[in-house]
Amino acid sequence: MPPNDVRTRQQLLRRKPVSAFLADAEAGAEQGEAHGSGLHRTVGSFQLTMIGVGATIGTGIFFTLSTAVPQAGPAVMLSFVIGAITAALTALCYAELTSAVPVSGSSYSYAYATLGELAAWVVGSCLLLEYAVSGAAIAVSWGQYLNDLTQRLFGFTMPAAIAAPPGDGGHVNLPGVALVVLCCLLLMRGAKESALVNTAMVLIKLGVLLLFIVIGITGFHSANLRPFAPLGFAGISAAASSVFFSFIGLDAVSTAGEEVKNPQKTLPRAIISALLVVTAFYCLVAMVGVGAQKWTLFNGQDAGLSAILQRVTGQSWPGAILSAGAVISIVSVTLVVIYGQTRILYSMGRDGMLPPVFHRVSARSGTPVVNTLIVGAFIALLAAFVPLDWLANLTSMGTLVAFAVVSVGVIVLRVREPELTRGFKVPGYPVVPALSVLFCGYLIWNLPADTFVLFAGWLLLALVVYLGYSRRHSRLAANEAAAVRSAAPRSRT
Repeated sequence: MPPNDVRTRQQLLRRKPVSAFLADAEAGAEQGEAHGSGLHRTVGSFQLTMIGVGATIGTGIFFTLSTAVPQAGPAVMLSFVIGAITAALTALCYAELTSAVPVSGSSYSYAYATLGELAAWVVGSCLLLEYAVSGAAIAVSWGQYLNDLTQRLFGFTMPAAIAAPPGDGGHVNLPGVALVVLCCLLLMRGAKESALVNTAMVLIKLGVLLLFIVIGITGFHSANLRPFAPLGFAGISAAASSVFFSFIGLDAVSTAGEEVKNPQKTLPRAIISALLVVTAFYCLVAMVGVGAQKWTLFNGQDAGLSAILQRVTGQSWPGAILSAGAVISIVSVTLVVIYGQTRILYSMGRDGMLPPVFHRVSARSGTPVVNTLIVGAFIALLAAFVPLDWLANLTSMGTLVAFAVVSVGVIVLRVREPELTRGFKVPGYPVVPALSVLFCGYLIWNLPADTFVLFAGWLLLALVVYLGYSRRHSRLAANEAAAVRSAAPRSRT
């Protein structure tokens, strides 16, 4: 192999040691405490669990039934089970890696430590796609429940041109843009303040979903469950890929690695706790929903859960409460999604993979303010102009690829660094990580063909950026260059 090819291969596969990640995290924490210019460890176990729940329970469960039930019928409950199993397998893998590498950056950092720089860049690109696109999809959907709420309370709605998703009667989604701006303003105040507000909103939306379950079950009729799987297993599989969008967000817990107290124990505990809460609520809501309404009525139904409550009770107040809960819920999810993306960009900026502006932290608030503004502007543009169905499928693709890489990373790190301290270990290793990869691959296979085309275009753009900037500016490249200069013999004068 020619020397240049060998050197390029070494660059693409160079790994950032786990010890370097931990040193960076501790240096940042000490800098934050001493000078107020680094990330601060202010988030506890309960708040972190609420971040996971807040990032996950949101638009998905409030909207997914209207698209998934027509695909699977009442058997959508099995679709949620498939999605939950995939999320559970991946969550266990995340729990181990967060306990071994408790830093910001989520799957990006884990890939950098296990698979190398190019893999880390690809995963980082997938995460940016997941968070930016899902944030936009969530913001786009906010206008629908906001309209439903204002109609129920005040008898008016915003014009579809400014409130409906682009391509579905809307032109510019202004409520989505306003939501992104509000979330960015809150995040720039500080991680602790954002976590407290998020916790309050999460508790509210859990209460609203509990209200749906309690009231909706009074309208449960077994006849609505027949036929159980009208489109067979193919419909269940297709719906599983759709409802997986509802489980996206659990990995947001791992983006807070450098702002968490006692991260090696807190991170895995929060991920598993969030998964249990999310799965329980999703399965109950799906069961009650298809039991209280004929599956054929879900197709194209806006604010579906609210409509079910009104049909069951014959009154408007339960639907109004549910719509209010959905409005708050979507705010919570958007907040955490933007938070997660800024922390991933923070890690990539620190590693030199992106310009230093993404790593710059405000001394006053302890948050990456400029980073947050850039993320907010990008998500706001997507929310304003991109159709909702494109956003949802692209989010699922980026997430599933990142989840699969995390599962592979568990195996690689076990082999390469078996003595590394781990606060949590995946049970059933290596079967569980392997199953996680298989389940992710299965759901990817069932995504629409146009999603693969858009995803390939995104990866091509990411590769161009890596070859043009990141490969030469990464800190590992700088360290290699410094080592070469120090090893070179000094010329005699």
